[in-house]
Amino acid sequence: MLKRKFYNFLSNWKASNPKKCLLVKGARQIGKTFIIDYFGRTNYTSYLYLNFLTNPEHRDFFEGSLEAEDIFKRISAQMPSFRIIPGDTLIFLDEIQVCPKARAAFKPLAIDGRVHVIGSGSLLGITFLDDGARLNKERRESSVPVGYEQQTMMHSLDFEEFLWALGYTDDSLSIYRDAFNNLTSLPQSTNEHMLRLFREHIVIGGMPDVVSTFIRSKNFGEVFEAQNDILAANLDDMSRYAITVEKPKVRACYMSIPSQLARENRKFKYANVEKNGSARKFGSSIDWLRESALALQCHNLETVEIPLRAFKKPDMFKLYVADTGILSAMSGFEIVGPIVNNTMKGPAKGGIYENVIMSALVRRGYEPFYYQKKPGQGEIDFLIAKESSIVPIEVKAGTDSSESFNRLIEKPEIEVGYKFINGNIGKFGKKVTLPHYMVMFV
Repeated sequence: MLKRKFYNFLSNWKASNPKKCLLVKGARQIGKTFIIDYFGRTNYTSYLYLNFLTNPEHRDFFEGSLEAEDIFKRISAQMPSFRIIPGDTLIFLDEIQVCPKARAAFKPLAIDGRVHVIGSGSLLGITFLDDGARLNKERRESSVPVGYEQQTMMHSLDFEEFLWALGYTDDSLSIYRDAFNNLTSLPQSTNEHMLRLFREHIVIGGMPDVVSTFIRSKNFGEVFEAQNDILAANLDDMSRYAITVEKPKVRACYMSIPSQLARENRKFKYANVEKNGSARKFGSSIDWLRESALALQCHNLETVEIPLRAFKKPDMFKLYVADTGILSAMSGFEIVGPIVNNTMKGPAKGGIYENVIMSALVRRGYEPFYYQKKPGQGEIDFLIAKESSIVPIEVKAGTDSSESFNRLIEKPEIEVGYKFINGNIGKFGKKVTLPHYMVMFV
């Protein structure tokens, strides 16, 4: 079984004596069902798993009155072994997007308070779905339980979880964590070893089935096949669930990401999707990809000031693939060897490294932005807010540097800037150079 950090999140959620139902969002096939089901079976005396996709009859439990007592009666009429042990009962409502009334029931279930409730699903929050007249009607009629729902996002495995899957322990990783905390360089062979594992992570990514395939086979060809199965499923979701007018546009925007990132200026350009393309035509498609958790959006800033979100430019952004392994599959198998062996050249390599750092920062809980005052001028790859301070981040596939980054970190309000490189740890004034893999500690 793959060890996941999300298990600790769920443990802390239960220990907090939650007064709200938990809604777990995220892309398909990232392991939501497995880890929540395992958590429920191992942490509660009474546990009930309902899947509205594989068992459509479970929707009947939420027909009629949504008062908690009425829901419990309907469940017990079909599942006589179901018992409520106050504070020690979990109901897991999986594929909840198929049953909007179940999400509407969060409010009465939270008010009742006897059971803990977790809902999970994909494509949640997307208003422009087309998955049947009945569901569209239910979504319009079912209210979101504001004040009774805690939302959280789950992602595919990050690099640290990838290392756990390979057999590394917290103790075996402590040398790297201590080096990061103390900003001391590592022995060359030790650092090179982890840099190579990080490059393998770039092309493998963090989708559980893909990681498990690699652990079993150690074969990048089989990894590529598993990734393409997931990519095909993602494209199928676009064809099945996006409203008719958006289907080809969502797909076109998604499949354009590798070429968008392969340019020197990685700002997303609608004209790279279609000649004379515009935000008016493709803006909703970008929203669909972001809300489905298949893509990550990083906005440019008007100025580098706190709070960063207040200064974002809505119409100027970069778009990344949420899981870098899927980006690898979209780019083609021919990049695997050059990435793993560190022989790849050109701007496409820089875009891939930006993607993996962006993905890692999001998994660490940050909302990254970038800054470019004018097209053609120097760019700051990422900026994050950390402990109420702005931290500029530069990503280099090699070890070179940029003048724009060097100038920004000299401003008195900037305390530190991180430069991720294919090298070792170093500190030069306020600039801290870090090997790429140490983004897992930021």
